[in-house]
Amino acid sequence: MSRNRIRIPAALAALGLLAAVPVASASDGYPGTRHVLLISVDGLHQADLATYATQHPRSAMAGLLTRGTAYSGARTPVPSDSFPGLIGQLTGGDPAATGIYYDATYNHRLLPAGTTSCAGKTPGAQVDLTEDLDRDQSRLDAGQGLSGLPGSVLGMTGDPRPLLNPAGLPVDPRTCRPVQPHEYLKVNTVFEVARQAGLRTAWSDKHPAYEILNGPSGAGVQDLFTPEIASTGPAGTGDWTTDNAATRQYDGYKAQAVLNEIDGFDHSGTRRAGVPAVFGLNFQSVSTAQKLPKSGGQTGGYLPGGTEPGPVLTSALDFVDGRIGAFVAELRRRHLDRETTIILSAKHGQSPTDPGALTRIDDGKLLAGLNAAWQARHPGAGELVAQSTDDDAMLLWLTDRSPAATNFAKQYLLAQNGTGTDSSGAPKAFTNSGLKTVYAGADAARYFGVRPGDDRVPDLFGITQYGVVYTGGTKKIAEHGGVAADDRAVPLVVSGPDREARTVAAPVATTQIAPTILRLLGLDPQALQAVREEGTQVLPDSH
Repeated sequence: MSRNRIRIPAALAALGLLAAVPVASASDGYPGTRHVLLISVDGLHQADLATYATQHPRSAMAGLLTRGTAYSGARTPVPSDSFPGLIGQLTGGDPAATGIYYDATYNHRLLPAGTTSCAGKTPGAQVDLTEDLDRDQSRLDAGQGLSGLPGSVLGMTGDPRPLLNPAGLPVDPRTCRPVQPHEYLKVNTVFEVARQAGLRTAWSDKHPAYEILNGPSGAGVQDLFTPEIASTGPAGTGDWTTDNAATRQYDGYKAQAVLNEIDGFDHSGTRRAGVPAVFGLNFQSVSTAQKLPKSGGQTGGYLPGGTEPGPVLTSALDFVDGRIGAFVAELRRRHLDRETTIILSAKHGQSPTDPGALTRIDDGKLLAGLNAAWQARHPGAGELVAQSTDDDAMLLWLTDRSPAATNFAKQYLLAQNGTGTDSSGAPKAFTNSGLKTVYAGADAARYFGVRPGDDRVPDLFGITQYGVVYTGGTKKIAEHGGVAADDRAVPLVVSGPDREARTVAAPVATTQIAPTILRLLGLDPQALQAVREEGTQVLPDSH
């Protein structure tokens, strides 16, 4: 047993996670499940899966449906973004419980990154858990210093903490120390509960900042493989998302890591470690294929009408299906197929699917106008907007949280009309800053289910008119982060041994994946703090 595993119970106990709820022994698991492989195909919609399986009845994704329960009414948390989406799947909680609203947010209690003398400092800090936190964002290994990249990327560490730049982290005024991503998460994870029961854990994702999945103990994921997707791509121009062939190459490294883990090795394939009880990855290929107007000379996204994928998206779906098929084949070859449950879902969808609905709006101009109007009304005041995160929703954190300030921001934005661009780049008029509904101040807190004045909740949450994407250019035709069905209606399939095909049409949430994983492994779902706080249920007909 490694030193890390010996130290885990102490780390968990220090946070009160051991004593809070008894955890069942792994030997009490449901017959047939010793391993759970979670696959997130980012951007994939429930409709995409249904159509693909119908058109490709011999495909790997169709095979998952024939051996499992499909939840056709599954929805992601709001905002429908990668961080709250995946963290919801692995904690059982919405942002109200987890404290995670996006990967780039603001906290009114913490101090800015780089603060070294904390006495008397005014709180308020950006919390940037994106690629900006890497030691070297330009490198696929995030600054580890491997030679022979990209081919050597599987040699990356399984502990991404040394790849993070502490100078980019917000500072806790109580300790005057940087807050690590895992420390920022308010609740424990499936990985922590599994490790407490003596089970092995692994995950692969797109930034080292996904170290947050370790949970408050800092010790949840034993093997966390995080090649940087925003690093310089293979062509030397742009990152791995600017060309879908590059994204598929990138995803291939993470898929190989999972194959190595199925074979009983760590992600690199060089060290025997045992097959994880909880492991998986996210795929980015479908997401970038939905966003790119063109890639490799072919049309990205969906064809007019928004239901049929264009050629780039079709290739991405075929690629992901092939990798899932490789997982299934390797599980079978290793005689693990009858003791492994595969869960297929997505962190988020993508909106709009219909290119004719797209309206791109430069949010930078809107926010500059808001700041200028506020300063004109309050001479000598600084900028009102402390942090904005705008994809196809608008999340604002303000320097002044008073009702007067939050209402000012709301009324200003709802009064702005202008001109954006459509999917071809032609001018397209917009009204009300592209917003349909705006929650500000106490209303925003109530919308997310937290108390007014909460340190983390956005001071303004804007729900966009369908098809609006905030971007200053024409490089993308879809985004996520909002509340539209295109954002939130994702697939959810629990597939495994001795299961019959069935469909549950009743509404469910992707947060229900977390307690379901534990129940499948014979662990107590109530060991998850968010499950207890929010009453998150195990998925019906999942075992």
